[in-house]
Amino acid sequence: MDPVDQKNKIQLTDGTLIPEKSEKSVFSAWRITFISAIILIILLPIIIPDPYLNILKFLPDGILTTFLVTIFSIIFALVIGLFVGLGRISRITLINRMATIYVEVIRGIPLLVQLFYIYYAMGKFFQMPPIISAVTAMSICYGAYISEIFRAGIISVPRGQMEAALSLGMTRGQALRRIILPQTIKVILPPVGNEFISMLKDSSLISIIAVADLLRRGREFASKTFYYFEAFTMVALVYLILTLFFSRVVGIMEERIKKRGRK
Repeated sequence: MDPVDQKNKIQLTDGTLIPEKSEKSVFSAWRITFISAIILIILLPIIIPDPYLNILKFLPDGILTTFLVTIFSIIFALVIGLFVGLGRISRITLINRMATIYVEVIRGIPLLVQLFYIYYAMGKFFQMPPIISAVTAMSICYGAYISEIFRAGIISVPRGQMEAALSLGMTRGQALRRIILPQTIKVILPPVGNEFISMLKDSSLISIIAVADLLRRGREFASKTFYYFEAFTMVALVYLILTLFFSRVVGIMEERIKKRGRK
């Protein structure tokens, strides 16, 4: 691809836009959105305590469940993604083919279907607790996407660095661990951060398999009180605050890694 075309190529993502440090304006889109969401989630329970304050008291355990499921899922997805990504660039045909089949199959099946399959269909042979089924499905699903991020990151490192490491007496494994992967991390952090944020939002799907996450707690409150508008408004605000907060965290981490790379 021509360098000009590559530069102008439009990239779409399901993740929240990671704010850049260069956005110093007080009225940047990120600040306006984040502060507005914070103000709303504080003011609504004060102005209209019934039902907004009651909803806010009802959600914390759901927020904790959503957060824990997302954290464990991204950890396992990163492990899966690393090994599958290495398999995708492996010179061993069998390993390469198996890794490629995994990626194609998993990416071709919606996460919702995978959740149903692992919790309900696999329940015919062995039944896993809902939360373990949720983490398993999300890890397997996102592992396929993250493997492509790892593969692209590894390929982006100049091939000459591997050759130089081998000429110094390192094995391919040592060169990969000490030379290639540390540079890969700098490249893949933004897309992995976006995958984490996408996973946080997609975790709302786990409510269908009886996991008491943020969305399910909102649904439970709404079904008991019939305050559907109010309950889902608070749920939406919590999700928005979480995704915007973590997008900022990812942006800060990216800037720190860039600074270390310049030293």
